[in-house]
Amino acid sequence: MDLSSAVTTTAATLRRRPGDLLPFYFLGTAVPVIARVGLFVALAGVYLHVELTGRLADAREGLADLDLTPPDTQDPEAMQAWAESVEPALSPLVSPTAVLLLAAGTLVTLLLAVLAYAAISAGQLSAVAARLRGRRGLTAGIAGVRGRWISFLGIYVAELLLWAGAALIGAAAVAVGFLVNPFLGAAVAIAVLLVGFVVLLAVRVVFAFAPAAIVVDDASAFEAITGSGGFVRTNPADAAGYLVITIGVLIGTASAASALAFLGAGAIVGLASAVVVAPALDVLKTTLYGDYRDAVVPVPPPESGPIDQIRRGVRRGWRELLAFVRRSPGAHVVSIAVGVGFGALGWLAVDPLAGAVTTSIESRLVGHVPPAAAVNFFGNNWAVAIATATGGVALVVPALSSIAFNGFALGATAALESNPVALVAFVLPHGVFELPALFISGALGIRLGVVSWRTFRGRLSREAFANALENAFWVLVGLGIVLGVAGFIEGFVSPYYWRPFV
Repeated sequence: MDLSSAVTTTAATLRRRPGDLLPFYFLGTAVPVIARVGLFVALAGVYLHVELTGRLADAREGLADLDLTPPDTQDPEAMQAWAESVEPALSPLVSPTAVLLLAAGTLVTLLLAVLAYAAISAGQLSAVAARLRGRRGLTAGIAGVRGRWISFLGIYVAELLLWAGAALIGAAAVAVGFLVNPFLGAAVAIAVLLVGFVVLLAVRVVFAFAPAAIVVDDASAFEAITGSGGFVRTNPADAAGYLVITIGVLIGTASAASALAFLGAGAIVGLASAVVVAPALDVLKTTLYGDYRDAVVPVPPPESGPIDQIRRGVRRGWRELLAFVRRSPGAHVVSIAVGVGFGALGWLAVDPLAGAVTTSIESRLVGHVPPAAAVNFFGNNWAVAIATATGGVALVVPALSSIAFNGFALGATAALESNPVALVAFVLPHGVFELPALFISGALGIRLGVVSWRTFRGRLSREAFANALENAFWVLVGLGIVLGVAGFIEGFVSPYYWRPFV
């Protein structure tokens, strides 16, 4: 199979039954949500520590007598003087126990991120390989998470060690060169840069196909690296073509992100990269490697065109969203209770700072560009909804923590608002769409968590779990419609309509 045919197969695979593949890429956006649970637990521990030991009361007492408003100046001496005046009041919050808890929380967060990334990557590539063989992707992905995560972790660690080893060897060679002679050191540095670039590029190409080798050959990490190296040697043109396409896509994505970030709409690029670009590149490299192993059964593209397919997908997403809301009232009650409860907690937590520290919706709207803002609001909110819902797969806790975090942040922001009437007026038009959508995403995360737990205990089959993941995908498509409407209103209506009256 040539590169052009592989690209055609990639497009057909992505278009034919996307709900049997993309849920695992939606799940990939939840890695930060899953990982930060460790840090949240550490922060809760710190709070209990400073509250029970009286340190928080001491800090509140010290802050009550201070003006916490930073000086309205760029003078570094004034800023330093203000910081020095505040530091004694905050010093009771710093203790060896608090520092130890935060360090442990950070370590656990990093560990969770690495493990979640390896496990979800195993599921993604396993789902891709199954789709390319004409089998159901989600059930294969679920099996891949449990059976292949160690192999994926192994290739990631191996590549990291190779990069680190190459960097250390290069740095040592340059250091020795400079010790002998400055001119020799400069020459060695140039040679290290050139040779290192070639070596690391070769390493990246080989390791790019190692995940595909794991799922196609059902191989261990070492066997996958060996098989990937054999593919690159045997098919250098295909490997080079994939590398060129990947670099081109990354450059295009980075350029789009920079341009949209300048306009304030960069969130949509990150979401598109996670749920469109990443699966496309994974399918392409697995197609190339699978064809090398005679393990690909190319699927024909759908009979309907892309526009008709999108139209039917939107309708299905809306139906699944309404059906989910009707059949899961209990999960929605829990989601709303957590969001509202932590919103109240955020309000109370910042109450000692009210008046001294303020936020302003009017200042945040300075430089507002409606089209870019609408796209950014939609991209950011849909990404949060997707990560919250799919994060629930990790036994509910990440979904609840995400709802709690967002509720706490909204409550704290509202409590510190300098013009509460303006804030309510701004939030109301789009909030009637946005807030329910976020609560629904939390309820969806709770449902997925329950299903994953029952599957883990053997009470549900992988097929049932796969059905739940596919249904969640379509519910999230429906939420995308709601959040698209909310983003449009927030970009074009909410910032303006109230100004003549408030």
